[in-house]
Amino acid sequence: MGSRIACHFAGIGLQVLLLDMAPTELTEAEKAKNVPLDHPAVKNRIVNEALTAALKSNPSPVYHKDVVKKIKTGNFTDNLKDIATCDWVIEVVVERLDIKQSIFTEVEKYRKPGTLITSNTSGIPIHLMTEGRSDDFKKHFCGTHFFNPPRYLRLLEIIPTKFTDPEVVDFLMNYGDLYLGKTTVLCKDTPAFIANRIGVYGIISIFNLLDKLELNIDEVDALTGPVIGRPKSATFRTADVVGIDTLVKVAKGVYENCPADEAKESFVIPAWLDKMVANKWLGDKTKQGFFKKIKNEKGESEILTLDLKTLEYKPRVKPKFATLETAKPIEDLKMRLKALCVGQDKAGEFYRQFHYGLFAYISNRVPEISDELYRVDDAMMAGFGWEIGAFESWDALGLKKTTEAVKAAGYKVATWVDEMIAAGNNSFYKVENGKRLYYDLTTKTYKAMPGGEAFIVMKNFESQTVWKNSACRTYHLGDDVLGLEWYTKMGTIGGEVLEGIQKSISLAEEKYKGLVIANEGNNFSAGANIGMIFMLAVEQDFDEVDMAIRMFQNTMMKVRYSAIPVVAAPHALALGGGCELCLHADKVIPAAETYTGLVEVGIGVIPGGGGTKEFVLRAADEMHDGEPETITLQNRFLNIATAKVSTSAYEAFDLGIYKKGRDFVCLNPNRRIAEAKRSVIELYDEGYVMPVQRTDIKVLGRSVLGTFYAGINGMWRGNYATDHDVTVAKKLAYVMCGGDLTEPSIVSEQYLLDLERQAFLSLCGERKTLERIQSILKSGKPLRN
Repeated sequence: MGSRIACHFAGIGLQVLLLDMAPTELTEAEKAKNVPLDHPAVKNRIVNEALTAALKSNPSPVYHKDVVKKIKTGNFTDNLKDIATCDWVIEVVVERLDIKQSIFTEVEKYRKPGTLITSNTSGIPIHLMTEGRSDDFKKHFCGTHFFNPPRYLRLLEIIPTKFTDPEVVDFLMNYGDLYLGKTTVLCKDTPAFIANRIGVYGIISIFNLLDKLELNIDEVDALTGPVIGRPKSATFRTADVVGIDTLVKVAKGVYENCPADEAKESFVIPAWLDKMVANKWLGDKTKQGFFKKIKNEKGESEILTLDLKTLEYKPRVKPKFATLETAKPIEDLKMRLKALCVGQDKAGEFYRQFHYGLFAYISNRVPEISDELYRVDDAMMAGFGWEIGAFESWDALGLKKTTEAVKAAGYKVATWVDEMIAAGNNSFYKVENGKRLYYDLTTKTYKAMPGGEAFIVMKNFESQTVWKNSACRTYHLGDDVLGLEWYTKMGTIGGEVLEGIQKSISLAEEKYKGLVIANEGNNFSAGANIGMIFMLAVEQDFDEVDMAIRMFQNTMMKVRYSAIPVVAAPHALALGGGCELCLHADKVIPAAETYTGLVEVGIGVIPGGGGTKEFVLRAADEMHDGEPETITLQNRFLNIATAKVSTSAYEAFDLGIYKKGRDFVCLNPNRRIAEAKRSVIELYDEGYVMPVQRTDIKVLGRSVLGTFYAGINGMWRGNYATDHDVTVAKKLAYVMCGGDLTEPSIVSEQYLLDLERQAFLSLCGERKTLERIQSILKSGKPLRN
């Protein structure tokens, strides 16, 4: 965990000193080489091996491979003195108070006054670590609980003691949000803090329901995954990843240290779980837990599920519940939750009992673990990957009606909830004038969520809708800036989204400063609506395909050549058409976790919405004396031909998708839309002038085309490319070289767009292309044919 935290800090540009213990004995390999125990390589072996293991892990803990250059390693014996040069020291040692206190005794010898000292403990009370420390140490000491893996799980719990300087708390809350990209949640120094207290209750309560309702592991994971807005790992897979021993430790800690917890008995560990710990079936760390991967008789990997009655592993069985089948087609999560909770089968009963217990529990934790209810929801969304928080789920099911049902089911709801409802309040959250408000227990009024203008949520501006169709909406975000979002499945871009982009730009050109294009779905965009292209191609209606591609190209060109600035703010997947949109925007504000690339070759076509044209244009602009002209074009060609996707927004700069000095990575995805709005205003105030279409693009023609063809044939001969890969790659090469021109020439954007469209159309007539598209539509998996 320490190595991963170091990687995250290095990833935002800081110099990091990573320390660990020096070994007390040599390995067999070191003995064989007669290396002394005090050799630097030996003394830093533990820390270097931990860092290497972290860097090799998948998913990667770093945004970019060069990040490791900012991490210097050392050991406690030789290098603890070096913390005198550091501004922040984070302790991430084993969860034992005596060891942590001994480390802090050494830290205090070398730290300079004013240095921040924080602990990443997940269970030890923070105030106990301050015993025996100086006043300056106590003043600058705090708990900072990162969730693992720290790059991807966005929760950072800040836990001050009574000695912590309020300015230190304010700094950590702000720094974690603005620079580390975290959802920073202020916690009280209570057992398990917020996220683990609620999260472990939720998991243990599900364990109890499993026995009560006679459900099995596969059934519970089917009920508690994405269908209710939770990660794919659901309940039991999550437990395997976290570590079953860790889960048990936190549960026992709550049971032992929270005597006033009304649900204390819920944390009693089931006998079968104790048996698993005794057997050391602890999950992924021991290669078996609730699930176990084996090789079957055919030599294929197979995942088995533990039968909790017999404690034997058996083949997985896909569960079937009528309630699930009814609710799954419902796109809106809040509406889906309503459908799930009224189900009349075992699944419906599970959802009711689970939610009723959860709602009662969270109501009684406020103000015990947090004075503000929104912090509970923030912690669960950022730490456990919940799509919406528990209080928001309660709102979705109907506060008053559900509260009555919770009581009727035998659960005790906190008094403040009854008082809130009696006063005429019918929700924990509400939206007014584009701002989200939460119910405040202390004042018994609604207060604005912290962050203000820094956190723009598109849907909060629904009352300020300027235009809409069935796929998207255009909002007035204030300050004469429009915002466009769409809510198609996977963020796919079809005719209605293209209409929305064109209409939003036209509206902005009439009387606004500019346009922000973003959305708040799980993904920005997985690309164009290939289902429509597939149907038209199968019917051989190529005139309609041609019109569809022209519309896509024209829309992207309108993004580029409009009278107002257009800023895109992508996140998560921004593939194919989503990437092309970003390529044509005036500026891009991607979330750090944005995975983008031109992936069209995977379905047997080339980028047809201006993406191929744009890569040729950028390659031409990057050509310079002293370097072969083919180098930049070849790099661009390979990025498309191999469907290269960036593993972070930072890597997208290397791929030439984002531009250095123009585009800006937003570490905190919640800030990207506000940053995009600010960029629109900034571009407008600087005197934005509509660009002029390019007619000066240098293409290299036949000589380079021959080189590309030779390389493609070489890949085919080496069995690295299929016949159809060759067909697609040669079409791509033809477009990127400007066609079969006898010599390098100067062409226009429209010339390249026409070549791009013609290549796309011809590939849509290929049977193997249709097979690839069909595979994606049916299974979501690419086909190599």
